[in-house]
Amino acid sequence: MLKQNWIVTVGAVAGAVGLAGCAWSGSDPAPAVTVRTTATTTITASPEPTSSPSPSAEADHAHSHGEDDAFARPLWLGQIPLEIGDYDLGVQTDTPEELRDRQFEPREWLPAPDGEEWFAEIGPVPADVAERSSWVEGCPTPMNELAYIVMPFWGFDGEVHTGEMIISADHAEDVAGAFEKVFASQFPIEEMRVISLEEHLSPTTGDHNITSSFTCRRVVAAEDYWSEHASGLAVDINPFHNPFIKGDALFPELSEAYLDRGWDRPGMIHDPSVVYDAFEEIGWAWGGHWEGREDWMHFSANGG
Repeated sequence: MLKQNWIVTVGAVAGAVGLAGCAWSGSDPAPAVTVRTTATTTITASPEPTSSPSPSAEADHAHSHGEDDAFARPLWLGQIPLEIGDYDLGVQTDTPEELRDRQFEPREWLPAPDGEEWFAEIGPVPADVAERSSWVEGCPTPMNELAYIVMPFWGFDGEVHTGEMIISADHAEDVAGAFEKVFASQFPIEEMRVISLEEHLSPTTGDHNITSSFTCRRVVAAEDYWSEHASGLAVDINPFHNPFIKGDALFPELSEAYLDRGWDRPGMIHDPSVVYDAFEEIGWAWGGHWEGREDWMHFSANGG
C-alpha cells in the first residue's frame, strides 16, 4: 500500500488512444477549488474550496454562455428535492425532456489544464480535501489508506477539464491508468469531483451525475453493511447516463430515459466499450453484469 508521504505522477501511455450498488441521496451544491499548474499540466498544489454556487450564480453562468448554448445546464438542475419513498430514495418520476439526451458542460471545480495532454498526480489526501469530503470518524477506511488523484477528462462540450477523485491507495495507479484510456478515447464525463458530507446527506433531487469513488456510506437498504465506496474500492461514472435499477428502485430517480440501453447516447457505458474494457483490464467488475439488478455506472475492485 502507498504510504502517507508519497506522490506518484503518472505520464502518458504511448499509443493509448438486497439493494446495493451505487444508489446515493444528495443534492448538487458546488465546491470550487484553487490549483496551481505547471507548464506540463502537472498539478502541484492541493485544491481548496472557495465558494458554493447559488441558483443566481448558475443563471449568470448560463447567460455568459448564451441562452441557446447546447451545453448550458438548466437552472433548476440539483435544486428541486423529491418526495422520499422506499429505501430513502426519491419517488421516481419521468425524465424531463432536457435530460433525455443529457449533454451538459462541466462546472469548473479546478482550473482547466493548459492543453489536451493526459496527466495524473497521485498522492495522499490533502487535509483541506479530506475536510470537504464525506470522511468522518468511524468510516471503515482511515484517511491514510486513501489516495487523491487529479487528472483531466473530456466534457460533453468537447473541452478538456480537470477532475479529482479520492480512492483506495492500493488501486490508485490502476484506476488512473484506466481513466487514461477513457480520456484518450474522448469519452465524455459531466463532472469528476469529491462528494462532500453535506451533499451526501442532502435531500435527493434525482439528477445526480458526479463521477466519483469514495463516499463514506452504508449500502442502501442494508444498513449493517458498508458500501465499497466507503473504502474507495468502487467508481461510479456518469450515474445519470448509467443508472442503478432493481425492481421499482431507480437511481438517479429522474434517469428513466436511460433505462433504454438500445438508444445509444454519449456518456453511456456498454459491454464492450472503451470504459468497460479499460476497467476490465485492471480486474474491476462492472455492475452492469449483476443478476437481479443492473448498476451500469459502477465498477469495483471486489465485484460488490
